[in-house]
Amino acid sequence: MKRSIMELGVGGVRRLDRRFPFGQPIYDRDWDVLIILDACRADLMAEVSDEYSFVKTESMTSLAGGSRTWMQRSFAKKYREDTLKTTYVTGNPFSDDVLVDEWFENMEEVWKYAWDDELNTVPARAITDVAIHEHRQREPERMIVHYMQPHHPFVPNPMDSGMNKRNLKNPDDPIWEQVKKGDADADEVWKAYRENLRYVLDDVSLLLQNLDAESVVVSADHGNAIGEWGFYGHGDIPIRAIREVPWCETTAENTDEYEPELEPQDDGLAVEEKLKDLGYL
Repeated sequence: MKRSIMELGVGGVRRLDRRFPFGQPIYDRDWDVLIILDACRADLMAEVSDEYSFVKTESMTSLAGGSRTWMQRSFAKKYREDTLKTTYVTGNPFSDDVLVDEWFENMEEVWKYAWDDELNTVPARAITDVAIHEHRQREPERMIVHYMQPHHPFVPNPMDSGMNKRNLKNPDDPIWEQVKKGDADADEVWKAYRENLRYVLDDVSLLLQNLDAESVVVSADHGNAIGEWGFYGHGDIPIRAIREVPWCETTAENTDEYEPELEPQDDGLAVEEKLKDLGYL
């Protein structure tokens, strides 16, 4: 009975979010390069603010609680004039599901050719390499760089099946579901989540040293719940843990000290398999 009531409540807030969407559109703000860290909470970012000069404690309210809806709302038809001036470099497989190449100056779906079958995600360096290459070659008016971290699987410390480290009791459960069930310690998961953020921020540092942009913002598409209001993980749920994301304004200057190893390629991979590894399906 308790589970049924909970599921009913989840369904209700999802419908509320669909009917009365809120949040701040990315194209209503000024930036030349927007760096999206997938599933990064604002308070998680604040915990490492003294470790990276470009990390600030400011935040904003995202348009959505999941990547699919974030893409649908951020790149909606009413923003077409802006998207057509944007190069979008993404590691998130939902791009294939909801976006069209022609909406952008260029859309580089890095996940299609740089998926790591051992990590079961797109490594940060692949996104960094392609973003540097695209910015140097195209010099776009605007660029969005969408990393998959700190979204699980946590690269430095694998804690779920995404890293091919199978929990024999719950082999297909994403880490947030394990916390919900009590099969994983919330404090240890938060620590691994934070380490995964540091992992991607190290690459963001490299990116900022290898392209020129006067206005750069480091943000996220959505956050993650870890028990707030009974929710775990993320989805179209209008609560602060999921909808409050970082908004760190900085700049970038190209030192030409790094030459990307990976260049844009064409390849086709099964979208559903990638989304399943990420815990979406």
